[in-house]
Amino acid sequence: FLVDQSGRRIQSGDLAVGSVVTVFPEGTQDSTRGQAVDQTILIRLSNADYTTRKGRETWGPMGYVAYSKLCTHLGCPVGLYEQQLQLLVCPCHQSMFDVTIGAVPNFGPAPRPLPQLPLYIDRDGYLRSQSDYKEPVGPGYWERS
Repeated sequence: FLVDQSGRRIQSGDLAVGSVVTVFPEGTQDSTRGQAVDQTILIRLSNADYTTRKGRETWGPMGYVAYSKLCTHLGCPVGLYEQQLQLLVCPCHQSMFDVTIGAVPNFGPAPRPLPQLPLYIDRDGYLRSQSDYKEPVGPGYWERS
């Protein structure tokens, strides 16, 4: 389940189009790992299912998309959302990521897109992840386990 900072599960009707919220895997919102690595930004782009890239046709139910908040440049939290341009902005070095096409960087030093979390909505209307991220989160120089 995706939960907010207080541990409340996110439902499909919670966000209006253009809204964002930081979410975590349920149970990690108050943990060191949750705060450091598992932070995810959830954005509602539309009311209809949304595909950001080929092969991700089922990842954006009801217009919800989710990306790692860790910048692929140096790991700063990418939490600024420019709604009109649909860009996530890293406050450290101003990398900009286009959320409509898979968070591909279109400005700044970030070398690769933010990893996208595949989502689905369960029968009770809660947002959940289909799996973990398919790519490593954070900058490439981080050690991975």
